[in-house]
Amino acid sequence: MARKKSEDNINEDSLKLRLTDKDAVDTIPQNQPITEMLEVNYMPYAMSVIVSRAIPEIDGFKPSHRKLLYTMYKMGLLSGNRTKSANVVGQTMKLNPHGDMAIYDTMVRMTRGNGALLHPYVDSKGNFGKNYSRDMQSAAPRYTEVRLEKLCEELFKGIDKDAVEMVDNYDGTLKEPILLPAAFPSVLVNSNQGIAVGMASNICSFNLTEVCEATIAYMKDSKVDLLDYMPAPDFSGGGQILYDREQMRQIYETGKGAVVIRSKYVSDKKNNLIEIREIPFSTCTEAIIDGITDLVKTGKLKEISDVRDETDLDGLKITIDCKRGTDHDALMTKLFRFTKLQDTFSCNFNILINGYPMVLGVSRILDEWLMWRRGCISRQLRFELGKKQARLHLLDGLAVILLDIDKAIKIIRETELEEDVVPNLMKGFSIDKMQAEFVAEIKLRNINKQYIMNRLADKQKLIDDIADVEDILKKPSRIDKIIVDEIKDISKKYGKPRRSEIVTIDSVESYSVENSISDYRLRLMLTRHGYLKKLALTSIRNAGDLKIKDDDEIMIDVEVTNKSDILFFTSNCNVYKANTYQFADTKPSEFGYFLQNELELEEGEKIVHMIVTTDYSGRLMIGFKNGKAAIFPLNVYETKQNRKKLLKAFYDGSTAVSFIFLENNADPDMVARSSLNKAVVFKSSLIPEKTTRTTQGVQLLVSKRGSEMTEIVSLEEKGIVDPEYYRIRKVPAIGYYIKEDSFESKQIGIEGL
Repeated sequence: MARKKSEDNINEDSLKLRLTDKDAVDTIPQNQPITEMLEVNYMPYAMSVIVSRAIPEIDGFKPSHRKLLYTMYKMGLLSGNRTKSANVVGQTMKLNPHGDMAIYDTMVRMTRGNGALLHPYVDSKGNFGKNYSRDMQSAAPRYTEVRLEKLCEELFKGIDKDAVEMVDNYDGTLKEPILLPAAFPSVLVNSNQGIAVGMASNICSFNLTEVCEATIAYMKDSKVDLLDYMPAPDFSGGGQILYDREQMRQIYETGKGAVVIRSKYVSDKKNNLIEIREIPFSTCTEAIIDGITDLVKTGKLKEISDVRDETDLDGLKITIDCKRGTDHDALMTKLFRFTKLQDTFSCNFNILINGYPMVLGVSRILDEWLMWRRGCISRQLRFELGKKQARLHLLDGLAVILLDIDKAIKIIRETELEEDVVPNLMKGFSIDKMQAEFVAEIKLRNINKQYIMNRLADKQKLIDDIADVEDILKKPSRIDKIIVDEIKDISKKYGKPRRSEIVTIDSVESYSVENSISDYRLRLMLTRHGYLKKLALTSIRNAGDLKIKDDDEIMIDVEVTNKSDILFFTSNCNVYKANTYQFADTKPSEFGYFLQNELELEEGEKIVHMIVTTDYSGRLMIGFKNGKAAIFPLNVYETKQNRKKLLKAFYDGSTAVSFIFLENNADPDMVARSSLNKAVVFKSSLIPEKTTRTTQGVQLLVSKRGSEMTEIVSLEEKGIVDPEYYRIRKVPAIGYYIKEDSFESKQIGIEGL
């Protein structure tokens, strides 16, 4: 009823807007603000699109679908021969006053020939195109023929027994159902997409057998895990669903999420070709071929010599000719990554419930459908109860006649006027008009005791049937049993094996750019001016001097592999991440890459340190000007999202003066110096390890007369003649003045990993 009220409101608003051109000119203000114009004219349109066009309802249909199927039902197309599609389109326009091609396009998607639906509703003959091809168009409606599929019997079950409310069509000449009394959760069985104003709906299809089993289990126990019965969607185009149970659970609970679908292929190694047999529901063959062609043209796919569409009467087939020596599985993994051979279906279970759009999870959808279906069955039972009670009432009148058949005959014989027969019978036997009409209509040959006794023999059965129907209406459990029995029967009659294969996401190989990158040893050099040189070891052996700017010098020089990660620490306390293979090899005679441009550093931001790692193991010690030192694990910079810039990557309360990489279980001696020419030697374990990268650490050197810490380096690297003189056992410390010649003359450098 709420839905009907909302429709009435929309119709009232629409009627207000249906003015003649002259009236429109006279009534619309010439200088009306755009906000008022939108409020008056746009809102009724938006509501009409949402409620009466784009969003499906709990029976699984939009109004255009429902009007079409009901028209075919009234045309008797549940049985018998097919009829021309043009005939159906013309009849449907009595309920759906849109263009004939709009109605025909709606029909096309529901046909078996088009293949868009997992369980089609229209049995078709002729060319209806294919849902997996954007170029394969359907034939004109005068050439194709249709009728309803047998499954539609379950959609209309009870519709002629007042199972649903009937309303007037757009011109008040016909009646049409507000919803179809679907005997199974059709809203989940077939996919449905729609774009309204400000909202959309995208419902994926599920296997009919699985939906029926899940519904029955849910009716028995509302806390059951639906994933055990219907683990994933099932698409008409087949393919493989990359299954992540927790992600699927989120879709089932919230009604939103993405399902990843991968194409299925056959590898023919004898002829060195690959045949794609099934593709994701959300794409088409032309988009896939265009994507592969573009990759070949740009040189990103060198393994393919030709790709063509060989779809025929046997079904979809895309053939890829490979070059000699191609690894077919590795190539397909790459194609899954860069083409529509792997795609996602974005679920948005937005459904109209009593005229209100709601995004529901699967269990909520089942709740709403069960509530609706129980109401349909109750209405149907009340209709049947009324019929039985009326029949019993007539038989009660016949039983009175049985007491004196001769009297009844005498009354009829002695009545002069025909219109007086019924009143005279009513008066003679004290029965009402309906009973008297029934007796009067009995043929002369049937006015015998045997006929009347046979009719009265049905009376006790009627009484029992009425009592049974009344009992069903009083007991919800019996109504639920009817629903369960119907669903079991539907599953048995129309259930089909699953088309989309379920494979766990962990069991399939995902494309990784590293798989196509060669790995080799090389040297990375970072200069103080922010230049990065990447030199293959083979190029260094025969090279002369390394070229750098006159006022520049190499700050860090490490030997790494081509599949390493690089962490660039900057003066703004940020860390920029990069892969070694992102930089092409440079020649010794070149300056290298200017990181200011390559990393897109901020204004005035400079690279102060670089660490190279392959597994993010180990720890990082940072010393600050304020005398503090911090240690934390290097894996705090490891991110799954492949982020290129990490903000606030370390403590920004003071300027960092030193970065030292420490092995996980190592406890080396370190040397810290201050601006007062003091130094301390300490074990790295004196600095407690923290878990966050923004930790300020602990005070290592105490500031005296405004002194600052200038550096922290390893004792091995610094080289002190008498280290025990500067040794401290606890922090903070004031430090010891540096003796002459205590420090050996060594080149200070910072190693990476």
